[in-house]
Amino acid sequence: MTNSQTLANALSAHAVSVPDQQLSILQQYCEQLWEWNTRFNLTRHTDYESFVTRDLHDSQQLAKHLQSNESVLDVGAGGGVPGIVLAVLNPALTVTLAESTQKKAAALEAIIGVLGLPITVFAERAEDVLSHRAFDTITARAVAPLKKLIPWFQPRQKNLGRMLLLKGPAWKTEYDEANEALLLRHVNIEVISEYATAGRTRKSVILEVKLA
Repeated sequence: MTNSQTLANALSAHAVSVPDQQLSILQQYCEQLWEWNTRFNLTRHTDYESFVTRDLHDSQQLAKHLQSNESVLDVGAGGGVPGIVLAVLNPALTVTLAESTQKKAAALEAIIGVLGLPITVFAERAEDVLSHRAFDTITARAVAPLKKLIPWFQPRQKNLGRMLLLKGPAWKTEYDEANEALLLRHVNIEVISEYATAGRTRKSVILEVKLA
């Protein structure tokens, strides 16, 4: 644990504000997530500083590009970032989580149950979920490089509007690798956000990917 012993302190230290109701739910989410993390490897961010500067910061940046009526499928949900955090930040979103590891999916369902959030969890790979469900937007953070993500979802492109991918500074290398593999001929990729992240000298980005 760092010097910030509460979520409120960490938010204040980094000049981040959220409404009181969101603060209460996010505090509870952290507590639940870290408790489950002692049993399963759900997250590497196990203090309020890293939650605020990485998890919450990434999710807030992503939330700026989502409309309230959108249906969102979070891929490889892990510990619930960004999916659960997005549902807290914008309750009007329809959020679904895809987590193929059964134990992690069960942990997510338990956490969501405590938080009382209307989020559906599928213990399946996201591409399998897309075989029977359609979504406006797919979100993914630290799931796979572009050269894997594109082949996973291109066969299901009729059931998804776009992908919003949270990527670190190495995203250009991923782009070049996918291009060299001839995977981008029918794909439109645009950087829609670029922002600083604590502890990094180069900026993170949000890529909007549309498949055809």
